Amino acid sequence: MKTIKKLSMVPLAAALLMAGACGNNNQPSKTDTTVDTLSSENPFLKASTLAYHAPDFTHIKDGDFKPAILEGMKRQLAEIKKITDNPDSATFLNTLVPLEQSGDVLKRASAVFNLLTGANTNDYLQHVQEELAPLQAAHQDAIYLNKALFDRITAVYNNLSKSNLDSESKRLVQYYYQEFVLAGAKLSEADKAQLKKYNEQEASLSAKFTNQLLAAAKAGAYIANSKDELAGMSQGAIDAAAEDAKAADLNGKWLLPLQNTTQQPALGSLTDRSTRAKLFELSWNRAEKGDSNDTRKTIATIAQLRAKKAALLGYPSYAAWKLQDQMAKTPEAVDKFFASLVPAAVKKAQKEAADIQQVIDSTHGGFQLEPYDWDYYADKVRKARYNLDENEIKPYFELNKVLEDGVFYAATQLYGITFKERKDIPVYQKDVRVFEVFDKDQSPMGLFYCDYFKRDNKSGGAWMDNIVTQSKLLGTKPVIYNVCNFTKPAPGQPALISFDDVTTMFHEFGHALHGFFADQQYPSLSGTSVARDFVEFPSQFNEHWALEPNVLKHYAIHYKTGQTIPQDLVDKIKKASTFNQGYMLTELLAAAALDMQWHKLKADAPLQDVDSFELHSLQKTGLYLKTVPPRYRSSYFLHIWGNGYAAGYYAYLWTEMLDDDAYEWFKEHGGLTRANGQRFRDMILSKGNTEDLEKLYRAFRGQAPSIKPMEENRGLLE
Repeated sequence: MKTIKKLSMVPLAAALLMAGACGNNNQPSKTDTTVDTLSSENPFLKASTLAYHAPDFTHIKDGDFKPAILEGMKRQLAEIKKITDNPDSATFLNTLVPLEQSGDVLKRASAVFNLLTGANTNDYLQHVQEELAPLQAAHQDAIYLNKALFDRITAVYNNLSKSNLDSESKRLVQYYYQEFVLAGAKLSEADKAQLKKYNEQEASLSAKFTNQLLAAAKAGAYIANSKDELAGMSQGAIDAAAEDAKAADLNGKWLLPLQNTTQQPALGSLTDRSTRAKLFELSWNRAEKGDSNDTRKTIATIAQLRAKKAALLGYPSYAAWKLQDQMAKTPEAVDKFFASLVPAAVKKAQKEAADIQQVIDSTHGGFQLEPYDWDYYADKVRKARYNLDENEIKPYFELNKVLEDGVFYAATQLYGITFKERKDIPVYQKDVRVFEVFDKDQSPMGLFYCDYFKRDNKSGGAWMDNIVTQSKLLGTKPVIYNVCNFTKPAPGQPALISFDDVTTMFHEFGHALHGFFADQQYPSLSGTSVARDFVEFPSQFNEHWALEPNVLKHYAIHYKTGQTIPQDLVDKIKKASTFNQGYMLTELLAAAALDMQWHKLKADAPLQDVDSFELHSLQKTGLYLKTVPPRYRSSYFLHIWGNGYAAGYYAYLWTEMLDDDAYEWFKEHGGLTRANGQRFRDMILSKGNTEDLEKLYRAFRGQAPSIKPMEENRGLLE
């Protein structure tokens, strides 16, 4: 399944908030007022002296973030004032360039804060997150609603056709002008004041939601009192559950932490139906228990605020406002795209449900299929139809070998880049590994951090982001991280992962490649700073190489026998690739439809009853199937309420169309070759946001993207 991409351009207030200790053991308390004092020794006041300006986690304390971020905002506003106070006429060099250079302290502190609040949180950092969220929103408004600054940008924009600027510089002017307009720069002063209130409220609620959700997911974990409840799970998974229970001071029990999605991995193997039902119920209702972690009031208010904000900006809905700078452009275009997929997806899901019910009936189950039965019985259908057992596959996918001999190897074959582990670079958690990346000529490119194992203080899902962004103007090379939530093995056991997890590793590293190959002058246009419905294209495209024969045989090695995965097992994986796709596509479409329905609300719509709205939205879009719940329920839909994907979750499907179509080009031109990889790097991965994205894709493909390869890969053309 496609995974979360957390963009560096996501506002601080909207960032994930699951971070923890920064390598120090002395955590300040919420009431420790000394943490509000800016010390001259604060590590964020100057660029790190480590390689590539990587953060020195040995000297970063939790108490450093708030004063550094506050000071960073203060300094950036002073830098902006210097621009607007300039008596000379506005030019690109005296307006846009210093704007790009501004905020270095804020960017350094926020980048690390976002990393930690996403991957390794604690109560103190969550408190700071909620405290800073409205202040950060106000800071952004102080820039984007600054009339004097917008007037200078407008002056440069209006003279663009007469300028002799290079194409990237022109693109930067256009980018800033559009960003300011979308942010409300043309509003009256009274409307700007109202917009600021909306933005601060939304930022506070978004931070509150993510904290509520983390607590709800933690509290919703399934606790087994008897090992018998976990019958069907592998011994390794049971051992890991025992370790998780010990970590939670639940000795003698077993704990199954909740993943970010509706369905939970264990549902595919648990033989006890009552256990499955309880686990599903905990997942489905994690944020709807009527306690302090119930998110429904929070998200209903966020949706209403967004609708009001869109109306203030002159748009009929938040989605209409948000999609202007995306490839899709309008909600209508997204609806049309959905309409081309929903009928076939639902039809295939209904056929799959009938096949599963047949299996249940043939074994005298005596019950009707429920959502919590789907994965368990679908796996039986898969085994019967394709003779494919997940436990037969996992021994060939040991995490470290997948990373180094699979993910990295494919990148070397395609792009010529190489990797060397750096154990001298400080990390924020002991499981994190760091690699230096070298280009095809062995010149240094940047650093890659990978943090793969689940922790109860880590946000669900998987994502990539930059700690340092590539920029020729700033003289910086990328420092990038991937975060996932794979089950950590018991001590002494290998980290064996599913093929879905393998795909996730390739996916997130595709985002990393987009960042490493950035070749931009300006940080605002660099690497992954592109539209939501384009940013998932490089990552999803990279998934295709997981099953490339030359790559697969290089990493799919049995951890005990050392034997390469046999071809008959590979054939089974490939043949089963379209299995259950009706379900998976329908649950994804259902989540995307919920996102669009929430964000097509009008400003005068009353505060919604979340559950009623959800049910009506699914029925209206033809995506209500009792046995196929949405991949994310509204109440725990982190992407759209706390992670910047509002009115943008459709992007995973939109970019799937692009990635499957692009892979079709590779198949037409010889597949995995250095020449093809170099062309893709030169024409897609290195371009950042320097060109119109639709034109960029057409230049690579030679035509508009076709949805046919996606339909074939999903098995919808049967």
